[in-house]
Amino acid sequence: MSQHRHPGAPGRAGAVPALPDLPEATVARLPEYLRALHNLADTGHETVSSEGLSAAAGVNSAKLRKDLSHLGSYGTRGVGYDVALLIEQIEFVLGLTQRRAVALVGVGNLGHALAGYDGFASRGFRIAALLDADPSRVGEEINGLVVRHVDDLPTVAAEESLAIGVIATPAAAAQQVADQLVAVGVTSILNFAPCVLSVPEGVDLRKVDLAIELQILSFHEHRKASLTALPATGGSALTALPGGFAATDTQEAIGT
Repeated sequence: MSQHRHPGAPGRAGAVPALPDLPEATVARLPEYLRALHNLADTGHETVSSEGLSAAAGVNSAKLRKDLSHLGSYGTRGVGYDVALLIEQIEFVLGLTQRRAVALVGVGNLGHALAGYDGFASRGFRIAALLDADPSRVGEEINGLVVRHVDDLPTVAAEESLAIGVIATPAAAAQQVADQLVAVGVTSILNFAPCVLSVPEGVDLRKVDLAIELQILSFHEHRKASLTALPATGGSALTALPGGFAATDTQEAIGT
């Protein structure tokens, strides 16, 4: 079956944009496919097989084919997927055909690093404003942008048509910042602060917690160490858990 455009995809004159209803898991994998496709395009590849793309994206090939079928993209037997067209389709579905304005609130160590990252522009995003509540940081220039006071957020929102807010503040300030972003009409928020935020219905909130990711990796390290320590006879090895419980074989002793 040959590859074809989604009915609302770019390049079709007069088409009314119509987005497929994608499963959340598929949406989460599309950026990985897009990253892999851009790498393939940069190295001169015009087509790619599902196996080649799945290996480049680190995803099972059957899962990849199912994900791309949601976009109306099936590839061509014996040829594979057209790299440029597939990039166009995924960027359209992800809304990356326009550069979305992002406000970054909090320019401490993490925020400073995010503000200086040049990769956002190539992914369809524009850091439009840097804001902070610390007067000592206001006026600082980072990557060509001058840090403004967070109280200027309503003015910034009016000037820049903000699409996304990124919170990189300490946990204690994050909820207030989220409220301020919502108040100026921002309905998509990425939170790097180590806390749970409450936002109204209709506001999309995603959380990135590096400490949690490290703790999950710590669990896997703990589990691997436990498995290598099991008796060679295959007998049942009991591990004492805090509180008097016991874990058998591959169960882990995890403190709460």
